Amino acid sequence: MTVEPTPASAKLQRIKPLTSRVGILGVGHAAYWPQFPGLLDQLFEKMTIFEQKVLNTGVEVINFGMSDSARKAYELRDEILAAGLDLLFVDMVTYATSSTIACIFQSVRIPIVLVALQPQQAMDYENATTHIQLLNDDICALPEFASVAARLGRPVPPMIIGTLHDDPEADALIRDYCQIANVLRSLKTARIGQMGHVLEAMLDMHTDSTLLTATFGCHLVQVEVDDIFRHYQAAGREQIDAWKAEILDFFDTPEPKVDPLTRKLTEEDLEQAARAGVALNEFIKEKQLDGLAYYYEAEPGSPMRTLVTNLIVGNSMLTGRGFPMCGEMDLKTCIAMLIMDRLEMGGSFAEFHPVDFREGFVLVGHDGPHHIKIAEGKPILRSLKKYHGKPGSGASVEFQLKAGPITMLGLTQKADGKFKFVIAEGESREGPIPATGNTNTRGFFEPDVRTFLKRWFSEGPTHHFALGLGHRAETIRTIGDFLGIESVIINTGL
Repeated sequence: MTVEPTPASAKLQRIKPLTSRVGILGVGHAAYWPQFPGLLDQLFEKMTIFEQKVLNTGVEVINFGMSDSARKAYELRDEILAAGLDLLFVDMVTYATSSTIACIFQSVRIPIVLVALQPQQAMDYENATTHIQLLNDDICALPEFASVAARLGRPVPPMIIGTLHDDPEADALIRDYCQIANVLRSLKTARIGQMGHVLEAMLDMHTDSTLLTATFGCHLVQVEVDDIFRHYQAAGREQIDAWKAEILDFFDTPEPKVDPLTRKLTEEDLEQAARAGVALNEFIKEKQLDGLAYYYEAEPGSPMRTLVTNLIVGNSMLTGRGFPMCGEMDLKTCIAMLIMDRLEMGGSFAEFHPVDFREGFVLVGHDGPHHIKIAEGKPILRSLKKYHGKPGSGASVEFQLKAGPITMLGLTQKADGKFKFVIAEGESREGPIPATGNTNTRGFFEPDVRTFLKRWFSEGPTHHFALGLGHRAETIRTIGDFLGIESVIINTGL
């Protein structure tokens, strides 16, 4: 499920376009070509159709042609290694011996996906020939390839099995793997800013920057609040007014309800949010960042405190443009948010709030910033007289997620130091939420809210997680498999 933007959020363009480099390698059996004239040309036609399906997802494609012998496999291996790929599709256009792939399995360390899409849903058995069978023999070598991968000590590649035409399930898997390639490219090229410190020693959120690089490939950039403050001080009137207009275009600013901490957005809070937004925008361009995890308090009453406590609105707008920003300096959840964003699910900063035992749901959300592309309708800004549990005051974002399927991704760390994905699927349903200037949604989970929460908590997750639209647990687990990360999908059965 790709996020469908609201009229306001549709104006939010990605800071960087989604991109990745995907290879296609056909495999076949050289002995067939002199035996069955015309077969090779027909197999290349199949590859052309598959290549177009991949191109339609928006990724860059490199077609390596056909590996049909061990000698050819060794020649192509070097080309594949030099291509800088994020993912390789092996197009099983007919039977191929495992010698056509073994050296590639052994040497290539990027994810490989085996694709077996036969042109016919079923052969016309009364008129079938050996030539026609070979043209539809896409699955024949799959067990041989799987066995050889395992014997070489490599992961058995995932497989797409189906038909080349009119197969929505196969087409959806092709899109999934291309989105996964986008995730992997983003992770290994990302520059994630780390600024300040974890909020009041939340011990579950501490992590090792080098471990993040070792696992995901991203680089952690150590940045200072002063780097933003320079741009905050230098913001011009024209820039600030443009941001104010953009903020008012994206957000509603209703009258307060019952919470005495809330009030209608004030001109002062709007001014500070806009000035901070200008500063953030210039700062991430200067540092060439792709995400930021931050927390800083500064001296009470200082201009620096005014800045650091008014990043929420600019943070939300940047997150909606594909730049995940994570408060409380939660680096792990920043990575989880980036993964969800690159899967075009949204990816909001979230935690669990009170349970509704009457209707059987739990409020899922967080104070502060959010991925506004997943909001139901126009998100709201409220001025808060104080931020609960944190210093400062100012504008805060409030909305409910779009109704429908949701997925949660928690990135936690185990006693052995390794990362772990904790994943769950549920449903967001319409209904009232507290008008507190905090985002919340009504999260329903099977088999019931108590059992689900116990199962989630028992996996030792970080208390924050990324929240997105759609049911994509298996896709995220595949990303974990490719990265060598243990993944747990919470059981929603009885």
